Amino acid sequence: MDIGPNRTDFYIGLSLAVSSSVFIGGSFILKKKGLLRLASKGFMRAGQGGYAYLKEWLWWAGLISMGAGEAANFAAYAFAPATLVTPLGAMSVLVSAVLSSYFLNERLNVHGKIGCLLCILGSTVMVIHAPLEEEVASLTAMAEKLKDPGFIVFAVSVVVSSLILMFLVAPRFGHKNVLVYILICSVIGSLSVSCVKGLGIGIKELFAGTAVLKEPLFWCLLICLVICVSIQISYLNKALDIYNTSIVTPIYYVFFTTSVMACSAILFKEWLSMTTDGAVGTVSGFLTIILGIFLLHAFKDITFSRDSLPLYLRKGPHGSPWSQQPYVALYNPESQPNSVLYLFFFIAF
Repeated sequence: MDIGPNRTDFYIGLSLAVSSSVFIGGSFILKKKGLLRLASKGFMRAGQGGYAYLKEWLWWAGLISMGAGEAANFAAYAFAPATLVTPLGAMSVLVSAVLSSYFLNERLNVHGKIGCLLCILGSTVMVIHAPLEEEVASLTAMAEKLKDPGFIVFAVSVVVSSLILMFLVAPRFGHKNVLVYILICSVIGSLSVSCVKGLGIGIKELFAGTAVLKEPLFWCLLICLVICVSIQISYLNKALDIYNTSIVTPIYYVFFTTSVMACSAILFKEWLSMTTDGAVGTVSGFLTIILGIFLLHAFKDITFSRDSLPLYLRKGPHGSPWSQQPYVALYNPESQPNSVLYLFFFIAF
């Protein structure tokens, strides 16, 4: 990459992208700490429908940290290319995993760590091979994009699937399967990002002297953004309250990134400029993500670490590589009824 005269802008964008990942990764820890404090005091937990976290300063600190991270990420695109900024968002997964081991006493086994790395690798490959979006310079052009039949079908599908997940699936499986709450946040998040892009275009026009505040689309996008973000915050809190941060963070990143890229491809017709290499890279990245998610879930209950690796590699008297006792997963009765649901989500995505 030739950054000659733009070296200063390049490093400003790089610094903003890295700081964004730190803020966002730390926000998960702050929110989780706040939810744990409320649970220890006997308040109704977010996973049970409680909203006591609105009175917890740690939770608000996490929300402010996430807002600062998103603002830094948005600003980074003004200084550095998207092919640099977007993959660096994966660093928030590593930041959250490291901080959770120090401040929340949460641990990932070797399979989970490899799964996290595969999720990050797959998402990065998808972003690198993704085509550029079409230029949209005004709210009028954005309105034409939103009227496209393909996007209308996508938006209706997102709304209907989200309602099914929220009212039919979540009450039954939300406390047993982390993917339920994460999927709600992710698919709704694809619409919220589209709203943010539209509002960003409107703000640019506003600074240029255009009377965008009189445009109904501007206010519709703002209202939709508030609704989508409220839903995301509510269900992300439920996921963080019930499941480990080191599990929630990478899965949320993967599905959110995938949903946003799918929405952008439909809304801005990015797939029209995709080459064969780009298509192969995107599919390869997606398969890598699926493998990473499988490792995160299938082996999360196995007590396996780097220190115990020599014990499993030692040959036993009968030639077995695991001595006299085979290496088996610990039985988890709650995970058995979810096999059909896991299969459904893997096929759907």
